[in-house]
Amino acid sequence: MSVDSIGAVLGASDAASGVNKKAINQDDFIKLFVSELQFQDPMQPLDNSQFLLQLSQFESIELNGETNEGIQNLLSMNSTSQSISLLNHPVEVTGADGSTTAGKISAVEFSSAGVQLSVTDASSGAVMTGVRLAQVTLVQP
Repeated sequence: MSVDSIGAVLGASDAASGVNKKAINQDDFIKLFVSELQFQDPMQPLDNSQFLLQLSQFESIELNGETNEGIQNLLSMNSTSQSISLLNHPVEVTGADGSTTAGKISAVEFSSAGVQLSVTDASSGAVMTGVRLAQVTLVQP
């Protein structure tokens, strides 16, 4: 699930920021490890220290995966709490075209795509749906 924060940059992507997401996961590591064991030279078997090192690397990959999952859960809970606290607060929302709309948060929807807000326009009374937290630029008490 995607987690936005209030005032995050719209349209920012990992590719634009130069972050490389290529990494070995647990399944890839197991495949590499089994292949190495299958194709090792019987006259020069894998050294015990190397074998233990690779097992510790496998353990590290597994723990990193669990840590990442925990962090994602915390971010999701924070996003939920942040969204609910915005109900009935006056806000300014920036649209995809750059226009700003003043209104009040009238509903919060939770979906697999993340949190989506409904904002009632202060001047016309029209309801904007599908507003993401990243589009909220100002929250008034």
